[in-house]
Amino acid sequence: MEPKPWRDRIRDEDKLLTRLNRLASEAADRRAEALLEGVADLGDRAEVARDLGISWNAVDKAIRKYQSKKDASTNSTTTE
Repeated sequence: MEPKPWRDRIRDEDKLLTRLNRLASEAADRRAEALLEGVADLGDRAEVARDLGISWNAVDKAIRKYQSKKDASTNSTTTE
């Protein structure tokens, strides 16, 4: 059996990378939503960070990235 031509392998890997990037982005969104629930439960981002044993910066960065992504998708306009 002949190995797949290199162009086909590259196309397959590109498809896989696209899928993995989408899945990672969706997971980051769900994580940020959970962090926001933690903030609602515990009162602030620092408390969530302490509870999880991670830095406040990590919590803040994840939430900010999610919120700015959400704002960008909400504020996008179409020209028709």
